[in-house]
Amino acid sequence: MKIRSPIVSVLGHVDHGKTTLLDFIRGSVIAKKEAGGITQHIGATEIPIEVIEEIGGEFLKKLGIKQTLPGLFFIDTPGHEAFTTLRKRGGALADLAILIVDINEGFKPQTYEALNILKMYKTPFIVAANKIDKLYGWQSHSGSPFLETFSKQAQNVQEKLDTGIYELVGILHEEGFDSERFDRISNFSKQISIAPISAKSGEGVPELLAMLMGLAQQYLKEQLKIEEDAPAKGTILEVKEEVGLGVTIDAVIYDGIIKKNDSIAIMTMEDVINTGIRSLLKPRPLEEIRESKKRFQKVDEVVAAAGIKIVAPNIENAIAGSPLRVARDNFHQIKEEILREIEDIKIDTDELGIVVKADTLGSLEALVNLLRDMKIPIRAANIGDVSRRDVVDAVIVKKENPLYGVIVAFNVKILPSAASEIKASDIKLFSANVIYKLTEDYQDWIDAVEEKKKKAYLDAIIKPAKIRIIPKLIFRNSKPAIAGIEVLSGTIKQDYGLIREDGSRVGKVEGMQDKGENLKSASRGKKVAMSIKDGIFGKNFDEGDVLYVDIPEKHYNILQSELKNKLTEDEYETLNEIVDIKRKENPNWGIH
Repeated sequence: MKIRSPIVSVLGHVDHGKTTLLDFIRGSVIAKKEAGGITQHIGATEIPIEVIEEIGGEFLKKLGIKQTLPGLFFIDTPGHEAFTTLRKRGGALADLAILIVDINEGFKPQTYEALNILKMYKTPFIVAANKIDKLYGWQSHSGSPFLETFSKQAQNVQEKLDTGIYELVGILHEEGFDSERFDRISNFSKQISIAPISAKSGEGVPELLAMLMGLAQQYLKEQLKIEEDAPAKGTILEVKEEVGLGVTIDAVIYDGIIKKNDSIAIMTMEDVINTGIRSLLKPRPLEEIRESKKRFQKVDEVVAAAGIKIVAPNIENAIAGSPLRVARDNFHQIKEEILREIEDIKIDTDELGIVVKADTLGSLEALVNLLRDMKIPIRAANIGDVSRRDVVDAVIVKKENPLYGVIVAFNVKILPSAASEIKASDIKLFSANVIYKLTEDYQDWIDAVEEKKKKAYLDAIIKPAKIRIIPKLIFRNSKPAIAGIEVLSGTIKQDYGLIREDGSRVGKVEGMQDKGENLKSASRGKKVAMSIKDGIFGKNFDEGDVLYVDIPEKHYNILQSELKNKLTEDEYETLNEIVDIKRKENPNWGIH
């Protein structure tokens, strides 16, 4: 048994400093030309224990961290992909995470998304409160431990930093985490450490690395044990064409050993296939990359944890995010294992629901989980580009429920046949390469549609208004009666029924005109010519009469419960007058 380096992922909002942090750690090592310095892997950077001791030595000793780990293995993939794309059975590929937050900006949508993903996979993590050097009045001390540089700051700057930290503590508390600044933590197993850092100047990085080591020793003793001679287990990061090499697979190996003559089992859209390795490649060490024309070197074998590039036949259809296994005379057993692992991401579907597409198994899983949290039903969830079939599926659903007749696509292309079908059928497509953006856009759209529906529904509610028949302006006695009217309160609309003060029915507003222009409505103060269907002058109404809008009881109840505070004072008075008229006939009118 051997202990491997823990795999660490850095998550956070774009521009909050993920790349800068890795660049600082790498740069400080390249600058020092450390013996046994950093090793560059495909999609990862290995930082040996000697380097960590060099950067954070004193603090490591203070924490009483023994040298039991070979180092830390940082995954460089952007944000959520380190989690969603790279998974192994039962969880994320990353053993630990750094959630990086700009202390000046606080939590952003992608920070919340990253936190949700950490919750989903129950991954131990540390919050790096970055950009402390941007606090007003901060005096930088490059590469210093946080506690050292903090003690040299002016009191008002120290207070500013602590305010920023406690804002983070408050947000984390709302999200269900107990947290504190790392040096004030009383119980490391129950509290999340917040490490203030500057990824740019390196301040606080010594403690951050030391805290990661401590976290790994506390939680991951069993998880990090590997059998060096066991067949390798890994996850495919990417399938891509390389000049001079053809199609290659980039993968992270998290257990066992892979050798140049091994066969590997990988997943394609159709099935699990077995293929022989032609070349096993690793990037050249960082110092050499600058001088070397050749980016990769051939190796005979690689032991976990490692990022590698594989050249092999028939791999163009391998699925990013799916398992990779070394198969030695036991392909059928390995195939069953891989299929079982994929079963973990079984997605229950509904007859009426949205169509979900994503680029990898892991991102599909994360997107589906977020949609499930939003209580959104899913009709189909698959890997791959949006096809015509997906649009047809959405069209079927749209007929039943327009809110679910949509396609949500993460990081995939829209095939030409699908694009023309979308245009023809007017299906709503949400496409983005940030998961939270997709779910947010879809929710905003649902809210807008619901709002529009509610507005249309409330607009259809008959609201109070009253009019007066202007004397000497009767243009026609009947079929329909036409008279000049003045709107005394509210807004009168076409098709509204009219009643007299004694409750008797007069007729219906058939139309209105003002200076020859047809009107659908007229508001308080307006004088217009009105045609009244079924109204007969001299029988149903006379000159000078005040007429009221006939409000149905059902509409009155909605006005009371949902629109009461939207009525103007004169409308509200008129409503009370209409209620009085109605209750003369029926004392219980409008009483629930």
